Amino acid sequence: MNFEQFRAPWWQPGGHVQTIWAALYAKGGVFPVWRRERWDTPDGDFIDIDFSSHPAGANAPTLVLFHGLEGSSSSHYAKALAQVCAQRGWHLAVPHFRGCSGEPNRLLRAYHSGDADEVDWILRRLQQGASGELLAMGVSLGGNALARWAGLQQQAAAELVKGAAVICAPLDLVAGGVNLGQGLNRWLYTPVFMRTLVPKALAKWQQAPGLFDRQQLQRARTLHDFDDVFTAPVHGFRDADDYWRRASAKPLLKQVAVPLLLLNARNDPFVPVHSLPTPDEVSATVQLWQPPHGGHVGFASGAWPAHVQAMPLAVTEWLEQWL
Repeated sequence: MNFEQFRAPWWQPGGHVQTIWAALYAKGGVFPVWRRERWDTPDGDFIDIDFSSHPAGANAPTLVLFHGLEGSSSSHYAKALAQVCAQRGWHLAVPHFRGCSGEPNRLLRAYHSGDADEVDWILRRLQQGASGELLAMGVSLGGNALARWAGLQQQAAAELVKGAAVICAPLDLVAGGVNLGQGLNRWLYTPVFMRTLVPKALAKWQQAPGLFDRQQLQRARTLHDFDDVFTAPVHGFRDADDYWRRASAKPLLKQVAVPLLLLNARNDPFVPVHSLPTPDEVSATVQLWQPPHGGHVGFASGAWPAHVQAMPLAVTEWLEQWL
């Protein structure tokens, strides 16, 4: 399949259907068996990393997946990727951002879209224990963080990983954030995120009363509201607008030195098409795939009820050329 021309089945009309169907109804493959490790972080916290348990060669590459907002190793794309990695004989590691592994992290901080430092120390520690080459992949929020890391690290990133892929990332967080707060998106997707984000933030307030305005958080209805009250001030940003502007990876794409694939469906309801990077906005090592269909991390294909193997198959094939 030429994935740059990916088209969804006729019975999946539009980006919303392609997003929701892939996450809830399409076949993702056999549920993987994970081996979990808990790592202490440089700042005194912890993260949990899930490693695939399928057989892989001693010198097989390790693909590191950075998940999306409120994602985990249980996300549909992680399960599909695990099956593809098993077929290729690759190791797969899924580090969970703070508080996303099913257990609250220790510190008051959580995670955010621009956390290149977190990506960096995780990849460097994984490299220390890897017998083969390292590859990286980021989805949505995790994709923006990975792309931002690649832009900031420049040649150092190319020395650490052989190649990287970013899937459906809102590389312009301002455009993506505004888009999620409007129209159908505000009622269809935002409440799903808020259902877990707000209780997690309130648990932080219980740790440190006064950390933020509790009543204002409880009134939050959009991600902009939430980021304004919690994410931005807790992670060193002035407000949501400052966070979205400074954490966006798009301004750094000209500085990327590692082979980097940026995959964005042009009908992604999370990421407005006008915000997608153009060839003159990226470095020579960046390849753009912008198929007409796919939704947000959807890309379900095949006969009813469809499957979600096409995207991880295409992306891992692209990554394999750099090994």
